[in-house]
Amino acid sequence: MTEIKELPEVIKICDQLKIQVSCDFVSLAIQNKLGPDVRWHYAVGNLNDKYKRISVRFGKGIAGKIISTGSPMEMVNFPEQVTGKVTDYPIALAEKLNTCYAVPLFFNGVPKGVLLVGNRDSRIFRDTDQECVKESAQALEVIVKDYMD
Repeated sequence: MTEIKELPEVIKICDQLKIQVSCDFVSLAIQNKLGPDVRWHYAVGNLNDKYKRISVRFGKGIAGKIISTGSPMEMVNFPEQVTGKVTDYPIALAEKLNTCYAVPLFFNGVPKGVLLVGNRDSRIFRDTDQECVKESAQALEVIVKDYMD
């Protein structure tokens, strides 16, 4: 089995997305094959390697919430306008993100991954930006599906 971060196609899509939506950070999270925890596997524009050590429970954090709901999520003015504890959002803390938008990746019709774009300054992700993120997520679903088997 190939690790996701060794897949050059994943790197290429994340790099292109970072340019397309003019964001500071792009990251890909996948739910572990065994158990409900979710880990961030790849990042572009990261400040450090903390994302590699972040693991959140199903339903917790940005990744856990998106996988549990299967719906996109936007977070603005972090940490001021966050619901719950700030520590429930380790990726935003580690990367000093102010604003982010994230969408689920589906495998066999079930949300098992997350593609996140974020900025360290306040901004609004327009509909065209959100559409770019969704299209990139769909492309990643095709590439990463073999990892999920």
